[in-house]
Amino acid sequence: MAHALWTGSINFGLVTIPVKLYTAVRGNDLHFNLLHAKDNGRINNVRVCSVCDKKLDWNELIKGYEVQKGEYVTLTDEDFKSVNVEATQSVDIVEFVDQEEIDPMLYDQPYYLEPEKKGRHAYALLRDALKKSGKIGIARVVIRTREHLAAVKPHRDALVLEVMHYADEIVAADNLELPPASEKTPPNEMKAALMLIDTMVDKFEAETFRDKYKDDVLAMIDMKAKGKPMPKGKAKAPEATNVVNLMDVLQRSLSERRKQRTGSDASSARSNGESRSHRSNGVGSSAGKRSRKKVAVA
Repeated sequence: MAHALWTGSINFGLVTIPVKLYTAVRGNDLHFNLLHAKDNGRINNVRVCSVCDKKLDWNELIKGYEVQKGEYVTLTDEDFKSVNVEATQSVDIVEFVDQEEIDPMLYDQPYYLEPEKKGRHAYALLRDALKKSGKIGIARVVIRTREHLAAVKPHRDALVLEVMHYADEIVAADNLELPPASEKTPPNEMKAALMLIDTMVDKFEAETFRDKYKDDVLAMIDMKAKGKPMPKGKAKAPEATNVVNLMDVLQRSLSERRKQRTGSDASSARSNGESRSHRSNGVGSSAGKRSRKKVAVA
């Protein structure tokens, strides 16, 4: 059973729903240790006091906020709780909004909210009401030592608390050298680009994507551990497309995509034909290909 990160309640109006907070994502990053290159000895991080030069254990440490150079106010867990006891124990919904009103860049980290036994009915009511209304709740919540802006959203059978950035945390793109939206692109390039997009349209299934780089690194580590020779050569990064040859690159990209789709259709047709042939005791039939608009690129 996963460990609850936080225990409190969802509050909206006069309704209070006791809940527990659980992480909804897990990191799959590879973790490496630092070693001494000479003898492979592992490097340890040591906590040393700048005043007495003594090595310290974790239980000897406290938090401190620097109010002036070298002058600190020390803080304990109880100090943080005393600031706003209610805030540390609640997801306070302050308004309901349409999800489309929220800039996706504001979303940061999702968490699951699980109801306590006595709050299951009210939890289900809020979840279903959000689904029916098409709204999401905007809330304030304290997690660890910080108050967060958050969205309360239905997700299948669960309510999800999605921690958000505050508006002043988002960096504007004003200082970037970007082509203005008013800049018109040549019609033939736009036509080719839209056609290329059309050939790459597919249904998104998150399960089909993997961290290929991580898999490759683990395969390389396994080869080194087994003493196998490492493959030589380095993949060449694709060159940036120049404005001069952009149309040519678009046309070649279209051609490659069409070849891939034709090959995929042919393979699917053979597979379907063989399957039908087996089902009909050797009597085969031709498989139809997907219809596709054929538009010449100007």
